[in-house]
Amino acid sequence: MFSRILTKQSTAVYSEQIERLKQALDGADAVVIGAGAGLSASAGLTYSGKRFETHFKDFADKYGIRDMYSGGFYPFASLEEYWAWWSRHIMINRYERAPKPVYDDLLNLVEGKDYFVLTTNVDYQFQLAGFDKKRLFYTQGDYGLWQCSEPCHQRAYDNEETVRRMFAEQRDMKVPAELIPRCPICGKPMTMNLRADNTFVQDAGWYQAQNCYQDFLRRYAGQRVVFLELGVGYNTPGIIKYPFWQMTAQNPRAVYACINYGEAVCPEQIKSKSICLSYNIEKVLKELLE
Repeated sequence: MFSRILTKQSTAVYSEQIERLKQALDGADAVVIGAGAGLSASAGLTYSGKRFETHFKDFADKYGIRDMYSGGFYPFASLEEYWAWWSRHIMINRYERAPKPVYDDLLNLVEGKDYFVLTTNVDYQFQLAGFDKKRLFYTQGDYGLWQCSEPCHQRAYDNEETVRRMFAEQRDMKVPAELIPRCPICGKPMTMNLRADNTFVQDAGWYQAQNCYQDFLRRYAGQRVVFLELGVGYNTPGIIKYPFWQMTAQNPRAVYACINYGEAVCPEQIKSKSICLSYNIEKVLKELLE
């Protein structure tokens, strides 16, 4: 549908682009937010550097792991070590608030507007900031859920109580054996409810959120919609980026806004309806609120 030619950030003055986006949001009937990893990174949820060293220096020293992302795939020798790693990871990225108020600023930006959030993030920061759960669709899972590793059935389970105990009670990079979660149906080990392969469980809650998102899009078809894309890269562009481009092209009244440091682009076909800001998301949101 789209040519291979992509248009980078407009040569328009930054302040003019900000003003144009403000006007689009003010006049919108609805705002569809598409959020990727760059949004959480701008909020301070970084997976490497000082933050990683603060929480995982022992794992880095022992196994040579250099960031939280790659550590999630490490073949630990025991489930006690596996869950020591993951309980720390979950605790600081899911049950604790992001260091910077980027999500709070985003919520303030859409206050009073009809909005819906589609996100590939799994850190729950939208709800921690106060976004309405009924307006959220987490497509790739949730750090706060786990599932049967088989899986023998299609259900995800809340992990907060056990994760908090794992985090508090682990010693020497291991959790107590009695805290290792096992499937209540077949007895096999549980695993994270994250989309890594075809064993990912899409339970009733996942499908309910998907239906709510699709209903929202149908309700505002042809109306003044701002597709606000934040920090979305090219790992899974078919979930947010490409559909946003297509829906903008199909709706004469839609506006596509992309905010992503160094990666704000759009197809030539929707250039006139697009606002591309290759700046830090934290900075842009604050200026939109001024």
